[in-house]
Amino acid sequence: MTVVSLVPKAPGPKDLPRGIAPSTAPAHPAPADLQLFRQALRQLAGGVSVITTGRGAARTGLVATSVSSLSAEPPTLMFGLNLASSSFPVLRAHGAFAVNLLAADQKPIADRFAGRGGEKGLARYAEASWTEGASGSALLDGALANLDCEIEELIERHSHAIVIGRIREIRIGSESAALLYWRGAYERLGWLPDEAASALGLRAY
Repeated sequence: MTVVSLVPKAPGPKDLPRGIAPSTAPAHPAPADLQLFRQALRQLAGGVSVITTGRGAARTGLVATSVSSLSAEPPTLMFGLNLASSSFPVLRAHGAFAVNLLAADQKPIADRFAGRGGEKGLARYAEASWTEGASGSALLDGALANLDCEIEELIERHSHAIVIGRIREIRIGSESAALLYWRGAYERLGWLPDEAASALGLRAY
């Protein structure tokens, strides 16, 4: 009987490109430490978005920092959503959602959609102005951009679902500074409109 290993052989020192030292890690590393994983990912800055879904009294939403482009042809994006989130069944039933890219001065909206004050469901939409997109999802006035999407696919993996959305409507809004999330806190990228106007005024002299 011939036994063929399906595990690729680890490269030896002679197989490695010049300048690459052989790994000293064990052949079968232990599972990644959860705390270290979270600590590492905190170093990755991400744009802050509010995901809205549902209609009427069933409207709800959440904050996401994992939104990314998937394809330009056709325009498609994706983000990760915890299966235990109260928004997940609403999003799946609605079949659509909107991604609202937040400006730096919209941090209070991010706090509400993160539930930091205990807000849930429709209460998260308070104290902001919204319009309805093509899919019926809510689009935030004053956002940097709004992308209204239909769900193309939900892929459940581990504790989360990968939500893939086909973009049906795009609105470009404010040219304000962007709201970022980094190392567990909100940060700002760019200038607010009044700062930009002031700087341009100074440059005129």
